[in-house]
Amino acid sequence: MKNILIGGAWPSVNGSLHIGHIAGLLPGDVLARCCRAKGDAVFYVSGSDCYGTPVTIRAREEGSTPEEISERYHAENCRVFDALGFSYDLYGKTSAQWHLDFVRDFHEKMYAGGYVYEKTAPQAYCSVCQKALSDRQVVGSCPRCAADARGEQCDACGALLIPETLENPHCAQCGQAVDFAPSTHLYLALSRLAPQLRLLLNTHPHWRKNAVAFTKRYLDEGLPDRAITRDLPWGIDVPREGFSQKKIYVWAENVLGYLSASAELAARRGVPFCALWGRNARHYYVHGKDNIPFHTIMLPALLLAQGEGLRLPDDIISAEHLTLEGKRISTSRNWAVWAKDVAFQYNPDALRYFFLINGPEKRDTDFSWREFVTRSNSELLGAFGNFVNRTLAFIQKYQDGIVPSGAADAAVQAEIDSAFAAVGGKIEAGEIKEALETAFALVRYANQYFDAQQPWKTRTSDPAVCARTLYSCTQLTANLAALLAPFLPFSCEKIRSWLGTGADWHPQAVPPGRALPEISVLFERLELPNYAQ
Repeated sequence: MKNILIGGAWPSVNGSLHIGHIAGLLPGDVLARCCRAKGDAVFYVSGSDCYGTPVTIRAREEGSTPEEISERYHAENCRVFDALGFSYDLYGKTSAQWHLDFVRDFHEKMYAGGYVYEKTAPQAYCSVCQKALSDRQVVGSCPRCAADARGEQCDACGALLIPETLENPHCAQCGQAVDFAPSTHLYLALSRLAPQLRLLLNTHPHWRKNAVAFTKRYLDEGLPDRAITRDLPWGIDVPREGFSQKKIYVWAENVLGYLSASAELAARRGVPFCALWGRNARHYYVHGKDNIPFHTIMLPALLLAQGEGLRLPDDIISAEHLTLEGKRISTSRNWAVWAKDVAFQYNPDALRYFFLINGPEKRDTDFSWREFVTRSNSELLGAFGNFVNRTLAFIQKYQDGIVPSGAADAAVQAEIDSAFAAVGGKIEAGEIKEALETAFALVRYANQYFDAQQPWKTRTSDPAVCARTLYSCTQLTANLAALLAPFLPFSCEKIRSWLGTGADWHPQAVPPGRALPEISVLFERLELPNYAQ
């Protein structure tokens, strides 16, 4: 049994989640459910990123406080994730005391090593707003591609930036040209850590292509040392004398949520933290491509600088973008489908299926209402739901609701046995979309088998053959419920309750003579919303 850490990106609680967030994070839940079914010790963690400039900006816009904003959207996120079946073992928040304590302790150990130093550098200041500005609050033109960019990162070319390198730097809030004054901060010597980070990249060629490409580019261009403290009012105090008026820069504490949450979870389970972060473990990080440098460079750099030999990332599951009706999702322009608006309106498995089968794993993919409705009706209702309900309804109507005696067709059993290895292997490799396609190949096989055997004819012409067919179809149903449980947990749990089977990652068997309870329809036909027609 291995210790499996699965870290889902920590969304900032400066607003509601949209469907792009869900599409990027769902693979983590599939991984967690599959690994649990295989018997591994899973630590699936995530939480709300409560600090940082976006939260303070939202608070100012709403006449509220950062604490109130973060608590409101944290609660909303929890409800959405629960409604969509995310099976986090711990979903916390960076304002939790266990995170604050862990981060301060981690930083104290890191400061005692050889990779953190003090440096005086320009600090952006807005004379109109009369405050020091965080990197995100400074906007201008990217010095590399000339696109509009924030002072921390260019979304157009992906370059990591610092505010003083922007062309025409000005305040994002009021538009005033910013001034720069010297301020002393703590810096992490990324330049000295670059050889170890390159070794990490070179020894993990199986990372997603976008993660490999972005990380290689950052390393090839040269990593500048980066500040890990900032002049901010909202954040975690810096545990170092002389820095009482400063906060830990958000990038240097929010990625540590994977460690703090797993440490808290391990303590609750009585598992040593070193066992989860040692050799007998595998670590997955699931996020969007905008967050790649924070997981392939910043997080491992912090781990290396801390000096205790903590495990570096094993697998990077970095999604591309999900667009909406052909356009990039934009929260500022309200071009988004908000997760809270769909999570409670639609069958959660229908949403999960579409975000996974249409997942932006290797390229940008698009969400359109028409395709969502069409694929749900044809693939979930028309293929999976149809097979399950036609099999069990047939048994109820013509077999008195009793699973008939018989032996599973050898060809059927072979298909079942091979599916577990194929689907499980793809999930472990982070190939979630291909894993779901492989599982649905068995759905298509099951429908073809039912049609070819024609039980509606053999029930009178050859009852023994009919019994074998229905017995085999029952086994297919039970095993589809196990194979698809990581993807479609709600409907598969219904099937398991009907058949009395489990979700362990091995072939399931329904004994003959099993009395079926009342069977309900798994999926309702969806209609295109009026506003999407």
